[in-house]
Amino acid sequence: MGFKLEQALTAKTDSSQQQGDIESLLKRDIVLFGTFFNSKKKEDFYTELAVLLKAGVHLREALELLGNNQKKEKLRQFYASMLEDLDLGHGFYEILRARKEFTEYEYYSVQIGEESGNLVQIAEELGNFYSRKNEQRRNLVNAMTYPLIILSTALLVVVFMLRVIVPMFEDIFRQNGVDLPQITKGIIAVSNFIKGYGWGIMGLFVALIVFRRPIFKRAGMKRFRDRALLKLPYIGHFIRSVYLAQFTQAVALLTASKVPVLQSLQMVRRMIGFYPLYDALVAMESEIIKGASLHGSIKDNPIFDHKMASLIKVAEETNQTEYIFDRLSQQYRLEVQQKSKMLTTVMEPLIIVVIGLFVGVILVSIYLPMFKLSSVLG
Repeated sequence: MGFKLEQALTAKTDSSQQQGDIESLLKRDIVLFGTFFNSKKKEDFYTELAVLLKAGVHLREALELLGNNQKKEKLRQFYASMLEDLDLGHGFYEILRARKEFTEYEYYSVQIGEESGNLVQIAEELGNFYSRKNEQRRNLVNAMTYPLIILSTALLVVVFMLRVIVPMFEDIFRQNGVDLPQITKGIIAVSNFIKGYGWGIMGLFVALIVFRRPIFKRAGMKRFRDRALLKLPYIGHFIRSVYLAQFTQAVALLTASKVPVLQSLQMVRRMIGFYPLYDALVAMESEIIKGASLHGSIKDNPIFDHKMASLIKVAEETNQTEYIFDRLSQQYRLEVQQKSKMLTTVMEPLIIVVIGLFVGVILVSIYLPMFKLSSVLG
């Protein structure tokens, strides 16, 4: 969003007029994946709102300034609708609760901030939360981008060999009546399969990418995907660390806001859309309702490590829950950064080795019949 304080101090009403249908179309906010008010915009929203409130700007004026600073019409209308509700006498947390773009975690935290007079601090903490969440997402994307580019390029090379090179040699071997070894027959079978169903497989792959949200919106499919990701070597541990960092950071913020532990778990469960952690939090709630302690409900769950259970036990005994969860959040964030670097370092040579084996098998399957072909021609 790129809010500048100079623009806040010298804000002017937008008096520009429409310049035709083409310009209106170009300015239209088009969102293909996800919501238009995503985590990055939330980071900017809460951070800049905290800056303005701390500078002594009233909430209404702050929202108006933030709205006027938006370049896209849809975001301007979004802020304008919040201003209308605020003018009608609704509380800020009620305005957030009425909009699907905000989670229960957010509007409940804002409600606590309004009632306790600590809205500035809550806005800062929410800005920090989404800043760290976006950082973790960037780490994940950065860790996977380069290996995926290498993998895609290598797969294209393999497909080209199977689709173009292998059929050329197959025709030569068939015309000369060469007896083919099993490895060559297998590669030719794969080549024929790609020749017959290659475009269909590619179309299915593209359709899965385009319609992945409707497909994985179903709880059963999403649970299956999340559990499958968690079982992947190394990548599963990396994803687990990402969500544990979000979980501990959210609990630290809610604990600082004096939210009861059980209610904190319920709010975090609705916010984090990762089913292994979601199911773990449901089990924790059930154990706490039965009288178990927080560390007791965590220690038997495989998604949480012994370090977390031990530190939470210390936190409960010393009444330092907020501090311990904040430290845990920092440790998991550091772990995510280290694992993202390691993931990039390990996956690149691993992909090269695997693809090299595929290419080697294809070349061997082609060269083996060449010796028999030379004897036939001789």
